[in-house]
Amino acid sequence: MKKLLVFLALASLAAPAGSAEKGFGLGIIVGEPTGIGMKVSLDASRAVDAAAAWSFEGDSAFHVHADYLVYPGGGLDDAGLKGRAPFYFGIGGRVRFEGDDHHHGRRNEDHGTRVGLRIPLGIAYLPPAAPRLEFFFEVAPGLDLAPATDLFLNGGAGVRYLFR
Repeated sequence: MKKLLVFLALASLAAPAGSAEKGFGLGIIVGEPTGIGMKVSLDASRAVDAAAAWSFEGDSAFHVHADYLVYPGGGLDDAGLKGRAPFYFGIGGRVRFEGDDHHHGRRNEDHGTRVGLRIPLGIAYLPPAAPRLEFFFEVAPGLDLAPATDLFLNGGAGVRYLFR
């Protein structure tokens, strides 16, 4: 895990400009979790995204996450697609608020607030006919750190309207 964090930090510093769409985006994400998402571009190769959503993993719960994203250049731009389709990766965190579940008068220890790290990997698509829309697909493996360690997988597809 430590090597992955070092790699992500170095890659973010070395990422070439020109892959991310500048501006602020607001939209929806459907999958695990499902809800409202946003993205703010820091420059042409870096962005921050976040979501407030409902998670259906296990017992349903409210989920919020924020990620630092890097667009290192490249993608499916050369695959005959019209528009742009850059790849991205990043690192971030999530908080998952699960309700307390009481069985036989005792609190179920599998419930409560969970805090963890996410590593989103995805691709965006910006069609030329609708330049203010950004479609995306991502998977985000992660590791809950508190109250106990546990692996999880988030993923979904979505669309954002870009305000410039």
